[in-house]
Amino acid sequence: MNSLILGSIPQLPLAHWIDNFVDWLVQFTGFFNAITNFIGSINNAFQWVFDLIPIWLFIVLVLALTFYVNRDKQNWGLLIFELLGLLMIWNLDFWRDMTQTLTLVLTSSLIALVIGIPLGILMAKSHTAEIILKPILDFMQTMPAFVYLIPAVALFGIGMVPGIVASVIFAMPPTVRMTNMGIREVPNELIEAADSFGSTEWQKLFKVELPLAKTSLMAGVNQSMMLSLSMVVIASMIGAMGLGTKVYFAVGRNDAGNGFAAGLAIVILAIILDRLTQSLTRSHRK
Repeated sequence: MNSLILGSIPQLPLAHWIDNFVDWLVQFTGFFNAITNFIGSINNAFQWVFDLIPIWLFIVLVLALTFYVNRDKQNWGLLIFELLGLLMIWNLDFWRDMTQTLTLVLTSSLIALVIGIPLGILMAKSHTAEIILKPILDFMQTMPAFVYLIPAVALFGIGMVPGIVASVIFAMPPTVRMTNMGIREVPNELIEAADSFGSTEWQKLFKVELPLAKTSLMAGVNQSMMLSLSMVVIASMIGAMGLGTKVYFAVGRNDAGNGFAAGLAIVILAIILDRLTQSLTRSHRK
């Protein structure tokens, strides 16, 4: 009975509508080429710096940064892990792949922050904006990551840029949500005190709200960075280079050894980035 009722209802041409919308967007090749060149320049700048720094100096800089952000409570176990982990990546000849992966993560995280923090501020300041953006953020977070690859390839082609675009879409919601939450959690007493001293909205934002929301902001940075890193293997399917490509090729060749080795390198990089951003969050909290 139910099948008869459903059979009499015409099928909603949702896929056709989306195809038409993507075809309409493809017409603006100049706009998307400009975005491709802009994102590509950021990505190339990061990669140029990583290629310029000798491997031994890169390891020393990572250890020095870890030592500095944990200067009040040194975590020697983390320093030893970073040293051994980076040396192992170097020994396995994954260094160039690791820097390409790090470039993808840093570029997508940077773009996610540049877009996400203003959106989070807008949500915190406008109830209407919050009502509009919340379901959009829910959609962005719950949509399977593979789906983002299809329009990314159609609009930006093959390579690192569509992988970065897909990573930004997937990783941006935590930054927006944590920025919104951090600003909304600023005590009203401090806002009233700022108002009593004649502070403007911009002064309240930059001198009161954002400084007090730093802990939430850094937590959003941590989550966005981890989500960007989780897109590494998926982005390799559309030409994004790095450790994800090694894993993707190993799956296609049923090469368990190389796949596990590349996956372990991704885990090492993920732990280092996670611990560094967490340490920065603790330093802002003090």
